[in-house]
Amino acid sequence: MLYSQGQKADAVFFLETGKVKLTVVSKAGKEALLGIVPPGGFCGEGCLAGQALRVGSAEAVTPGTCIRVQKSALVKALHEQHPLSEAFLAQLLTRNILFEEDICDQLFNHSEKRLARALLKLARFGQEASDPQGHLISPNISQESLAEMVGTTRSRVNFFMNKFRRLGLIDYNGEVRVHAELLTDIVLND
Repeated sequence: MLYSQGQKADAVFFLETGKVKLTVVSKAGKEALLGIVPPGGFCGEGCLAGQALRVGSAEAVTPGTCIRVQKSALVKALHEQHPLSEAFLAQLLTRNILFEEDICDQLFNHSEKRLARALLKLARFGQEASDPQGHLISPNISQESLAEMVGTTRSRVNFFMNKFRRLGLIDYNGEVRVHAELLTDIVLND
């Protein structure tokens, strides 16, 4: 656990290796998976904008290493090292764009298309070298977690996963592999 919801927000975490899931729990106890931070990413940056307490939690989902940087040290480094501040800002803006896309997805797309987009994102489609057997989602993610990300039920995720497999858009048998056709057949042709 890197940090928990409600803890003091006083540092940013940079992931060298491994992946981290970001979650938030409502007052009613309902947990939502906000996303997965890949290696090279960061989390906890809300402290830089005056966030006193963590609004969510960050937990490792694969073995890895991260660097914890105190808010004061990072603020100083961002002021003094322009290449660092430019790279940090670029990652923040990229993440903001992805969050905007996710909000639009939730507002305007049906659950089948939202699931297809989530699978493509988790497989880092377009970001890693293409594998002829498909892009592997690592770590493996449960249908319950996919349902949380997509905003639907596990049974609907199961229905669409089986449909995607029948259509040859994904393979899954203990691990999920996403094929390019998922993008063209479901996301772009809807």
